[in-house]
Amino acid sequence: MGRGRERAHDSGSSVTAHRANSYVAIGDSFTEGLNDPAADNASYRGWADRLAEILAANDPELHYANLAVRGKLLDQVIGDQLPAALALRPSLVSLVAGGNDILRPGNDPDLLAERFDAAVAELRAHGAQVLIGTGFDTRQVPVMRHVRGRVGTYNSHLWAIAERHECRVIDLWSMRVLQDPRAWSTDRLHLSPEGHRRVALRAAETLGLEVDEDWRRSWPPQPERPWHVQLTEDLRWVREHLAPWIGRRLRGRSSGDGRSPKRPELQRL
Repeated sequence: MGRGRERAHDSGSSVTAHRANSYVAIGDSFTEGLNDPAADNASYRGWADRLAEILAANDPELHYANLAVRGKLLDQVIGDQLPAALALRPSLVSLVAGGNDILRPGNDPDLLAERFDAAVAELRAHGAQVLIGTGFDTRQVPVMRHVRGRVGTYNSHLWAIAERHECRVIDLWSMRVLQDPRAWSTDRLHLSPEGHRRVALRAAETLGLEVDEDWRRSWPPQPERPWHVQLTEDLRWVREHLAPWIGRRLRGRSSGDGRSPKRPELQRL
């Protein structure tokens, strides 16, 4: 990507914005990186950090910022993170948001998509290449499986938005490797480190980058667990994860309340 202001090309080519070689990630807990601990165990790594590492391997001059904060709704991402991302004048922005909205009853995926579309249009108007992600296929995820139809509707809109604005799409719905329980952490709502790693590889592939590993690689065989072990794990999950999550919803609180982005400024890795 060259320096300076250039005309945006189609989705099959690089797009240079006001600042070359820069990537800003915005979104919620998925992009913040829960539950993929960083090396210092003081924060999270996640698929976006891993993608930035792949980008930096191809371009050591890459500057990267991650403005995502767990628990944020789409309007919060658009209202707080989008202006901050635009102020950094990046050449690439990833925007994955709306999942927390869909988990809450009463949120219309058609209306969510309209607001998402406006955000993408603004990013593209500023010359940024935009990478978006679909929702996961939640058929095997407790609690989330009942919103599968709404996720599918939202995804259909996201594909249309991507075509309209010439964006790249990480098709999370079609990643069958994420149907394995090992792709998810113990809370069953966030990916495991291996799940994040595979999403990063898929994102890199979506951007046309060469990677050494295949995100499609099958998981190694795993012995079947006795039913009583599964039951014990289910009960522990309800007590340690589901109940606190429901409690926060009832109190109108979010796990991201009072939190700041982990990487608010563009910096070299």
